[in-house]
Amino acid sequence: MNISLRQLRAFLAVARQQHFRRAADHLHLSQPAVSRYIAELEAELGVRLFDRTTRAVVPTEAGRYLEGAIGRVLDELEGVLDHVQSEGERRRGKVHVASVPTLSAGLMPQCIADCARRYPELTIQLHDQSQTQVLDAVLGGEVDFGVAIAPPANAEFDSESILRDPFVLVCRPDHALARLDRVPWRKLQGQPLVLLDYSSGSRRLIDHALASRGIEAQVVQQTGHTLTAFRMVEAGLGVSVSPALSPPPSTLVTRPLTPQESRDVVLLKRRQRSLSPLASLVWEHLRDAGAKQT
Repeated sequence: MNISLRQLRAFLAVARQQHFRRAADHLHLSQPAVSRYIAELEAELGVRLFDRTTRAVVPTEAGRYLEGAIGRVLDELEGVLDHVQSEGERRRGKVHVASVPTLSAGLMPQCIADCARRYPELTIQLHDQSQTQVLDAVLGGEVDFGVAIAPPANAEFDSESILRDPFVLVCRPDHALARLDRVPWRKLQGQPLVLLDYSSGSRRLIDHALASRGIEAQVVQQTGHTLTAFRMVEAGLGVSVSPALSPPPSTLVTRPLTPQESRDVVLLKRRQRSLSPLASLVWEHLRDAGAKQT
């Protein structure tokens, strides 16, 4: 038996409208097309489905049985197909994400690549910005959400912590501290430090870790990007404290700092603002990516 969904939809429309023209208008088809579908269905089933008069089209007994049997099934099928279509639309479009540089380099590339493989019609537009710029972009609605270092308590954001990223010492392999497996924070006393500047969300956390241990920081250079800081360390200007998610080039080495101090990596959106289904999909993917890092 070869019966199409179009034939069944045409039959149900005629049965409910009891008129070929009204059924054709309802289906956005021509009247001859609807008549053809009904004729094909009757031929396939081998029964007459409608009694036709000059004034009306009335289902036969077989037609009434078929109408009752398939009406609910077709309605449910339409709902299933609409849901599948909406799921497809949910994965099509562009999501704007603002991210601080250390996370843009250490977390976002793999996330963007994974989403591109799983959802080819989804585009993630990354905005690589400083911490303060990320916060401003989220508040200003320039992006769907942000990936940043947990800011001080702020009533303007809803946030979700996705991982804790420990700080590590970065130095040249020939530096004295490179001989240690783990470096106590107190060993940084008197060391020339190359640190991220205050546009970074990490700097206040590094300052607090030093100050809470009574270490007088000897900051010789401040930079906006870890790559610049690493180049200065390579040149012998000092050592650096960096998030573990922002690894240095192979010419440098990292050592864990003890006791461990970490930064909270969070997803941020404007308070009481719902994300679009597409942005929620990316948010959930980043949450899962953060869980794999821990």
